[in-house]
Amino acid sequence: MITLPPPTRLEKAIQASTWAFLRVLHRFERFGLRQVFNNVLREPIAALVQMVMNWRRYNEHFALAEESALPGEEASNDSIIETFATYMRRAYRPGEYERGGNTKTHGIVRAEFIVRDDVPERMRRGVFAVPGRTYRAWVRFSGPGPDMPADIDDVGFVSCAIKLLGVPGPKLLPDEEHTQDFISVCTPTFVTPDIHANALLQVHVLRGTPIFYFFTTGFSHFLDFLMQGLWNETQTSPLEARYWSCTPYLLGEGQAMMYSVRPKSRKHSWIPGLPFWTSPIYLRQTMANTLARQDVELDFMVQVQTDPHRMPIEDAGVRWPERLSPFVLVATLRILRQEFDTPERFAFGRYLSYTPWHCIAEHRPLGNQNRARRRMYWELRKLRQTMNGTPHIEPTEEGFDQGVLEVRAPAPSRAAAPVS
Repeated sequence: MITLPPPTRLEKAIQASTWAFLRVLHRFERFGLRQVFNNVLREPIAALVQMVMNWRRYNEHFALAEESALPGEEASNDSIIETFATYMRRAYRPGEYERGGNTKTHGIVRAEFIVRDDVPERMRRGVFAVPGRTYRAWVRFSGPGPDMPADIDDVGFVSCAIKLLGVPGPKLLPDEEHTQDFISVCTPTFVTPDIHANALLQVHVLRGTPIFYFFTTGFSHFLDFLMQGLWNETQTSPLEARYWSCTPYLLGEGQAMMYSVRPKSRKHSWIPGLPFWTSPIYLRQTMANTLARQDVELDFMVQVQTDPHRMPIEDAGVRWPERLSPFVLVATLRILRQEFDTPERFAFGRYLSYTPWHCIAEHRPLGNQNRARRRMYWELRKLRQTMNGTPHIEPTEEGFDQGVLEVRAPAPSRAAAPVS
């Protein structure tokens, strides 16, 4: 594991002051200023930041959908796994372990994933191959991590993980036989450009000085900080945020994609109690109030790689330009009207596992961050569920319409640890 000296008093003071400023900002930015900023300045600033990032990069002349392993990937992945595991052991008692990342569960909800009839021919691959096909799905909305602060005190981050059921064909990670997972977060670029930077960030998080990763480890990481800050904002509801995959995936052989999940409605709920008396779980409560009344639909969109340099596979800090390849609607994610805010549903979530490697070959994850996730997610899930006594389960379609949580345990002989 990468090691750093303990933080100094000055570093602790700077970190605490930064978090205090962000918490004040999150309490007041929904009074109109953030929306004006988003409408007028966000995209121009993002374009400038991305232009500087691309000036600093060199063209490696890759082919479309081509991967290239980074030297030392496994060592960096070892460091990340050990860092997360150390944090989890320090923070939780046996039986109470939470996920190392995307930690705070806002809700696990039943949904339908409906492939559109007008999917372009070149995108009819994998789960998008059959127009009109409907998959049942379990969707997990969650907060950042590795801790679980009150919603208003986090970094303005939410994530969306979709698990399709009844997906035919062999899976790349054989602990689930009938699922396809799609993982996304509320920023269009990943927090770190590659696995080496990710390893360093996680050590700073464990040390309690994440802001120093962005400000003291190189100008490129400061640019990543700016990109994250442009989209990390006070969230109103997990159902009202837009999500991006941030990392690429296959869309059939020789074709790479990013994907994005966007609400059909542009409505944003008011946060009860702003600025000082918000519920610590207002995101869950707002989502529960909405789904008690109605279904909610989100667009599932795909962006195809057309330029291997401007739309890189191995650098997750670079935003694929939509002017080179716009997002195209391929499916509708319909979150069904339901009651999900129950102890039984949240207990069910402790058994679930989401990973981009629960997938068919047509949607294989690409790039060093995704390659690392295969072993990283496996090891950290194993630690969490072992300490909690909650073995992994694969949800099935049986009883789905009635909201019954029928599950299927994987065959032990097929659940061997994956290799990277």
